[in-house]
Amino acid sequence: MQSNLYVSLSGQLALQRRLDTIAHNMANVSTTGFRSEEVKFDSFISRTGADPVAFATRGETYISRDAGALIKTDNPLDVAVQGDAWLAINTPAGPAYTRDGRMKILPTGELVNLNNYPILDVGLAPLALDPRGGAVNIARDGMISQNGQQIGAIGLFTIDENTKLTHFENSSVVPDNPATPALDFTRFGVVSGFIERGNVNPVIEMTNLITVTRAFDAITAAIDKSENSLEEAIRTLGSGS
Repeated sequence: MQSNLYVSLSGQLALQRRLDTIAHNMANVSTTGFRSEEVKFDSFISRTGADPVAFATRGETYISRDAGALIKTDNPLDVAVQGDAWLAINTPAGPAYTRDGRMKILPTGELVNLNNYPILDVGLAPLALDPRGGAVNIARDGMISQNGQQIGAIGLFTIDENTKLTHFENSSVVPDNPATPALDFTRFGVVSGFIERGNVNPVIEMTNLITVTRAFDAITAAIDKSENSLEEAIRTLGSGS
Protein backbone atom coordinates (compact mmCIF):
# COMPACT_ATOMS: atom_id res chain seq x y z
CA MET A 1 0.00 0.00 0.00
CA GLN A 2 1.23 3.48 -0.85
CA SER A 3 0.84 4.67 2.73
CA ASN A 4 2.52 8.00 1.98
CA LEU A 5 -0.42 8.92 -0.28
CA TYR A 6 -2.93 8.28 2.50
CA VAL A 7 -0.79 10.10 5.06
CA SER A 8 -0.61 13.09 2.73
CA LEU A 9 -4.36 12.99 2.18
CA SER A 10 -4.98 12.98 5.93
CA GLY A 11 -2.73 16.04 6.18
CA GLN A 12 -4.73 17.85 3.50
CA LEU A 13 -8.00 17.09 5.30
CA ALA A 14 -6.53 18.51 8.52
CA LEU A 15 -5.40 21.65 6.71
CA GLN A 16 -8.87 22.04 5.18
CA ARG A 17 -10.37 22.05 8.68
CA ARG A 18 -7.89 24.75 9.72
CA LEU A 19 -8.70 26.76 6.60
CA ASP A 20 -12.41 26.63 7.45
CA THR A 21 -11.78 28.05 10.92
CA ILE A 22 -9.60 30.84 9.53
CA ALA A 23 -12.35 31.81 7.07
CA HIS A 24 -14.94 31.78 9.88
CA ASN A 25 -12.74 33.92 12.11
CA MET A 26 -12.00 36.47 9.40
CA ALA A 27 -15.71 36.73 8.57
CA ASN A 28 -16.33 37.71 12.21
CA VAL A 29 -13.35 39.97 12.80
CA SER A 30 -15.73 42.90 13.46
CA THR A 31 -18.33 40.94 15.45
CA THR A 32 -18.65 42.32 18.98
CA GLY A 33 -17.69 39.79 21.64
CA PHE A 34 -16.88 37.07 19.10
CA ARG A 35 -14.66 34.20 20.21
CA SER A 36 -12.37 32.75 17.55
CA GLU A 37 -12.27 29.09 16.58
CA GLU A 38 -9.05 27.13 16.80
CA VAL A 39 -8.18 23.54 15.90
CA LYS A 40 -6.38 20.92 17.94
CA PHE A 41 -4.68 18.28 15.83
CA ASP A 42 -3.72 14.77 16.88
CA SER A 43 -2.38 11.72 15.07
CA PHE A 44 -3.40 8.11 15.14
CA ILE A 45 -1.30 5.10 14.22
CA SER A 46 -2.42 2.34 11.91
CA ARG A 47 -0.87 -1.08 12.52
CA THR A 48 -2.69 -2.95 9.77
CA GLY A 49 0.47 -3.21 7.72
CA ALA A 50 3.91 -4.55 8.48
CA ASP A 51 5.04 -1.18 9.84
CA PRO A 52 2.98 1.30 11.90
CA VAL A 53 1.93 4.41 9.97
CA ALA A 54 0.95 7.71 11.63
CA PHE A 55 -1.98 9.64 10.12
CA ALA A 56 -3.18 13.14 10.99
CA THR A 57 -6.71 13.47 12.30
CA ARG A 58 -9.02 16.09 10.81
CA GLY A 59 -8.65 18.04 14.01
CA GLU A 60 -11.02 19.03 16.77
CA THR A 61 -12.27 22.61 16.80
CA TYR A 62 -12.56 24.55 20.01
CA ILE A 63 -13.48 28.13 20.89
CA SER A 64 -10.74 30.38 22.24
CA ARG A 65 -11.59 32.19 25.47
CA ASP A 66 -9.00 34.94 25.09
CA ALA A 67 -10.47 38.36 25.81
CA GLY A 68 -10.86 41.06 23.18
CA ALA A 69 -10.03 44.74 23.52
CA LEU A 70 -12.51 47.11 25.17
CA ILE A 71 -14.07 50.00 23.27
CA LYS A 72 -15.55 53.01 25.06
CA THR A 73 -19.09 53.87 23.89
CA ASP A 74 -20.48 55.91 26.82
CA ASN A 75 -23.81 54.16 26.25
CA PRO A 76 -25.17 53.21 29.72
CA LEU A 77 -26.82 50.13 28.21
CA ASP A 78 -23.50 48.80 26.90
CA VAL A 79 -21.48 46.57 29.20
CA ALA A 80 -18.21 44.72 28.79
CA VAL A 81 -17.58 41.60 30.86
CA GLN A 82 -14.41 41.50 32.94
CA GLY A 83 -12.83 38.16 33.75
CA ASP A 84 -13.64 34.80 32.19
CA ALA A 85 -17.40 35.14 32.62
CA TRP A 86 -20.41 35.44 30.33
CA LEU A 87 -23.79 37.14 30.07
CA ALA A 88 -26.83 34.89 29.62
CA ILE A 89 -29.54 35.37 27.00
CA ASN A 90 -32.73 33.45 26.42
CA THR A 91 -33.04 32.00 22.90
CA PRO A 92 -35.47 29.61 21.20
CA ALA A 93 -32.79 26.94 21.74
CA GLY A 94 -32.57 27.71 25.47
CA PRO A 95 -29.99 29.77 27.39
CA ALA A 96 -26.95 30.89 25.44
CA TYR A 97 -23.96 32.84 26.71
CA THR A 98 -22.28 35.85 25.19
CA ARG A 99 -19.66 38.53 25.70
CA ASP A 100 -21.62 40.98 23.54
CA GLY A 101 -23.05 43.36 26.12
CA ARG A 102 -24.96 45.72 23.84
CA MET A 103 -28.49 46.01 25.21
CA LYS A 104 -31.69 47.95 24.70
CA ILE A 105 -35.03 48.39 26.47
CA LEU A 106 -38.18 47.40 24.62
CA PRO A 107 -41.33 49.56 24.96
CA THR A 108 -42.63 46.82 27.26
CA GLY A 109 -39.63 47.36 29.54
CA GLU A 110 -37.90 44.07 28.75
CA LEU A 111 -34.10 44.27 28.64
CA VAL A 112 -32.84 42.52 25.50
CA ASN A 113 -29.75 42.29 23.35
CA LEU A 114 -29.60 43.66 19.80
CA ASN A 115 -31.14 40.44 18.47
CA ASN A 116 -34.11 40.91 20.84
CA TYR A 117 -33.14 37.98 23.06
CA PRO A 118 -33.93 38.68 26.73
CA ILE A 119 -31.02 39.36 29.06
CA LEU A 120 -31.19 36.99 32.04
CA ASP A 121 -30.44 37.40 35.72
CA VAL A 122 -28.48 34.93 37.82
CA GLY A 123 -31.59 32.73 38.11
CA LEU A 124 -32.00 32.69 34.31
CA ALA A 125 -35.10 34.90 34.54
CA PRO A 126 -35.61 37.82 32.12
CA LEU A 127 -35.00 41.35 33.35
CA ALA A 128 -37.56 44.15 33.04
CA LEU A 129 -36.99 47.88 33.53
CA ASP A 130 -39.29 50.89 33.54
CA PRO A 131 -39.07 52.37 30.02
CA ARG A 132 -40.02 55.74 31.54
CA GLY A 133 -38.04 55.28 34.72
CA GLY A 134 -35.17 57.57 33.83
CA ALA A 135 -31.46 57.01 33.47
CA VAL A 136 -30.07 53.50 33.87
CA ASN A 137 -26.99 52.79 35.94
CA ILE A 138 -25.24 49.40 35.88
CA ALA A 139 -22.75 48.64 38.64
CA ARG A 140 -19.75 46.31 38.46
CA ASP A 141 -21.75 43.45 39.99
CA GLY A 142 -24.42 43.86 37.30
CA MET A 143 -26.92 45.59 39.59
CA ILE A 144 -29.26 47.82 37.58
CA SER A 145 -30.63 51.02 39.13
CA GLN A 146 -33.07 53.66 37.92
CA ASN A 147 -33.51 56.89 39.86
CA GLY A 148 -31.63 55.37 42.76
CA GLN A 149 -33.89 52.30 42.90
CA GLN A 150 -32.43 48.84 42.35
CA ILE A 151 -34.37 47.07 39.61
CA GLY A 152 -32.48 43.81 39.25
CA ALA A 153 -29.05 42.44 38.38
CA ILE A 154 -27.58 41.15 35.15
CA GLY A 155 -26.46 37.55 35.63
CA LEU A 156 -22.83 36.63 35.20
CA PHE A 157 -21.85 33.03 34.60
CA THR A 158 -18.68 30.97 34.40
CA ILE A 159 -18.22 27.96 32.15
CA ASP A 160 -15.82 25.19 33.10
CA GLU A 161 -12.71 25.19 30.92
CA ASN A 162 -13.27 21.53 29.98
CA THR A 163 -16.76 22.27 28.66
CA LYS A 164 -17.20 22.14 24.89
CA LEU A 165 -18.62 25.35 23.45
CA THR A 166 -20.63 25.62 20.24
CA HIS A 167 -21.26 28.89 18.42
CA PHE A 168 -24.85 30.10 18.34
CA GLU A 169 -25.55 33.15 16.19
CA ASN A 170 -22.85 35.79 16.02
CA SER A 171 -20.92 35.84 19.29
CA SER A 172 -23.10 33.60 21.48
CA VAL A 173 -22.08 30.12 22.60
CA VAL A 174 -23.94 27.11 23.96
CA PRO A 175 -22.04 24.86 26.43
CA ASP A 176 -22.57 21.12 26.67
CA ASN A 177 -22.59 21.46 30.48
CA PRO A 178 -24.56 23.97 32.57
CA ALA A 179 -22.91 27.30 33.35
CA THR A 180 -22.36 28.35 36.97
CA PRO A 181 -23.40 31.73 38.45
CA ALA A 182 -20.38 33.97 39.06
CA LEU A 183 -20.59 35.46 42.56
CA ASP A 184 -16.98 36.56 43.11
CA PHE A 185 -17.10 40.16 41.93
CA THR A 186 -13.44 40.72 42.69
CA ARG A 187 -12.64 38.38 39.79
CA PHE A 188 -15.68 38.94 37.58
CA GLY A 189 -17.81 41.95 36.77
CA VAL A 190 -19.07 44.30 34.11
CA VAL A 191 -18.00 47.80 33.14
CA SER A 192 -20.74 50.09 31.85
CA GLY A 193 -20.24 52.26 28.79
CA PHE A 194 -17.88 49.82 27.09
CA ILE A 195 -18.15 46.88 24.71
CA GLU A 196 -15.66 44.13 23.96
CA ARG A 197 -14.31 43.55 20.50
CA GLY A 198 -13.94 40.05 19.14
CA ASN A 199 -10.66 38.30 19.98
CA VAL A 200 -9.74 37.66 16.33
CA ASN A 201 -6.34 39.09 15.39
CA PRO A 202 -6.52 39.62 11.61
CA VAL A 203 -2.72 39.80 11.26
CA ILE A 204 -2.27 36.43 12.96
CA GLU A 205 -5.12 34.92 10.94
CA MET A 206 -3.56 36.11 7.67
CA THR A 207 -0.24 34.64 8.78
CA ASN A 208 -2.01 31.37 9.56
CA LEU A 209 -3.63 31.47 6.12
CA ILE A 210 -0.24 31.83 4.42
CA THR A 211 1.19 28.97 6.51
CA VAL A 212 -1.74 26.68 5.71
CA THR A 213 -1.56 27.52 2.00
CA ARG A 214 2.17 26.76 1.84
CA ALA A 215 1.72 23.50 3.75
CA PHE A 216 -1.11 22.46 1.42
CA ASP A 217 1.06 23.21 -1.62
CA ALA A 218 3.96 21.23 -0.13
CA ILE A 219 1.74 18.20 0.49
CA THR A 220 0.30 18.44 -3.03
CA ALA A 221 3.84 18.49 -4.46
CA ALA A 222 4.75 15.45 -2.35
CA ILE A 223 1.69 13.58 -3.63
CA ASP A 224 2.58 14.42 -7.24
CA LYS A 225 6.15 13.23 -6.70
CA SER A 226 4.94 9.98 -5.14
CA GLU A 227 2.51 9.34 -8.00
CA ASN A 228 5.23 10.03 -10.58
CA SER A 229 7.54 7.58 -8.80
CA LEU A 230 4.80 4.95 -8.77
CA GLU A 231 4.07 5.44 -12.47
CA GLU A 232 7.77 5.21 -13.27
CA ALA A 233 8.05 1.98 -11.29
CA ILE A 234 5.05 0.49 -13.12
CA ARG A 235 6.54 1.42 -16.50
CA THR A 236 9.88 -0.08 -15.54
CA LEU A 237 8.32 -3.34 -14.34
CA GLY A 238 6.06 -3.50 -17.38
CA SER A 239 8.95 -3.12 -19.80
CA GLY A 240 10.85 -5.90 -18.07
CA SER A 241 14.01 -3.84 -17.90
